[in-house]
Amino acid sequence: MAGKRPPFAIIIPARYPSSRFPGKPLASLTGATGIAKPLVQRSWECASAIAGASGVWVATDDTRIADTVETFGGRVVMTSPECRNGTERCADALARLGSVADVIVNLQGDAPLTPGFIVEALVDALAADSEAIMATPALRCSPSLYAHLVNDQAQGRVGGTTVVANRRGHALYFSKRVIPHIPLAEIARAFEVTHLHLGVYAYRPEALTAYAAMEPSLPEEMEGLEQLRFLESERPIRVVPFDPIEWDCIELNNPEDVPAIEAVLKQRGIV
Repeated sequence: MAGKRPPFAIIIPARYPSSRFPGKPLASLTGATGIAKPLVQRSWECASAIAGASGVWVATDDTRIADTVETFGGRVVMTSPECRNGTERCADALARLGSVADVIVNLQGDAPLTPGFIVEALVDALAADSEAIMATPALRCSPSLYAHLVNDQAQGRVGGTTVVANRRGHALYFSKRVIPHIPLAEIARAFEVTHLHLGVYAYRPEALTAYAAMEPSLPEEMEGLEQLRFLESERPIRVVPFDPIEWDCIELNNPEDVPAIEAVLKQRGIV
């Protein structure tokens, strides 16, 4: 986008209960030098390294998470325990913080491997697309990332989310299944057309206000994907595509993901 990037702030929603991984934000991840840090700290450090953010907050309703964040020097905004997902928690946090930026970025607390340039591109894409109420990234799979997704699905684990967009770059659907379906004759090229949706959203503040006022949709409840509420209400979501990057942006969805994330931390030299 030509011109100046609009001001943006980052909110990291974090909750303690989880059916797949209870206490996930406090799960320990060991970096390149053998130092172990909780997931919420690694997510905070990831967000804090992104140039141009006017502020970074962890949004939670759990005192264990809040105490941990304050211990490593992060900022916390306490939110309602009634928040059903990260977007509702960001909306609640923004209502408490007030007007902090023109764009609010939700960097989900289970995505500590997110590259900073992706957040910057999301903010730019949202500013350039007047129809969209939010923007989110889609990373074209590498062979190894595609294999990770398919293996999770084959083992019955809920792993990463995939997305399909239309020609205008607006989302058609998100799923925790690997989409689109690839016929066996084309399976060798499956990774070329499969896009991993990374857990990052850039919203206009009014989008968060509108979201909090809407009831969950049935697809949202079945898939467990909060962004489907926007699609159900026919609000365009800008999907920003990216080619495969140097490392697999694996999210911490299951305890089995810990070794893979730690391997990337060591590969990238992150302490």
